[in-house]
Amino acid sequence: MEWRDSFLDLILIPLSLLLPMAYHAWLRRTVRLSPLRTALGINSAARRLWAISMMKDNGKHAVTVVQSLRNVIMGSTLMATTAILFCTGIAAVLSSTYTIKKPLSDTVFGAHGEYMMALKYVALLLLFLFAFLCHTLAICFLNQASFLINTACSLVGSDDDESSSVIGMPDTRDYIGEVLERGFTLNFVGNRLFYAGVPLLLWIFGPLLAFPVVHGHGTHPLQPRHRQRQERHRMRQREIFRDQRQQLHARLNQTLNL
Repeated sequence: MEWRDSFLDLILIPLSLLLPMAYHAWLRRTVRLSPLRTALGINSAARRLWAISMMKDNGKHAVTVVQSLRNVIMGSTLMATTAILFCTGIAAVLSSTYTIKKPLSDTVFGAHGEYMMALKYVALLLLFLFAFLCHTLAICFLNQASFLINTACSLVGSDDDESSSVIGMPDTRDYIGEVLERGFTLNFVGNRLFYAGVPLLLWIFGPLLAFPVVHGHGTHPLQPRHRQRQERHRMRQREIFRDQRQQLHARLNQTLNL
């Protein structure tokens, strides 16, 4: 493979992979140290509060728990089915005798030899396989979480210490929250792996298409300083409006008294 054919792949593709990996490493560290700075951490805290509120009055909210988790399970099922269909298609292309690279050899930028094309398809296959695995595990954890939340009234009685000692589960609410978070985390990872297949699909046509897609791809965490400034500005406006309304009421009362 000549340098002039492969230098774009050797520069742009590792850079395209390194930037999202660095971003997700920073995101994981931020979620662990200060979770409320990111949308991921805020959603996690909200889910734990939701699970606790559902466990407190489960008789009224049992159907809500099943329906809420069912929507997430349906989404994971759809993504897992799509990922395994992509895997089947890629495996069919790899096992086929038809050389798909020949019609594209005149228009592809970068390397398009037999080894490079095989590397592209194998990378896609592994990525979608891992996405399928994450979504199937997410479905298992979310199903288990729905059972645990709906049986929390028997696991956590009126006296938490007695029920925990009898069942052998010291912190039942924490355990249910961990199971729920594992399901949503695996769903999140599976979605990110699935979306990462888009630039790899475009890599078949050349690295110049894969590189810009990676930068416009994915969600960013909340911008805490900007959001905090907006929130402070809103609070000031509310306070000013409240003071003006109080002054107006005071003037009206003075006018009526006169």
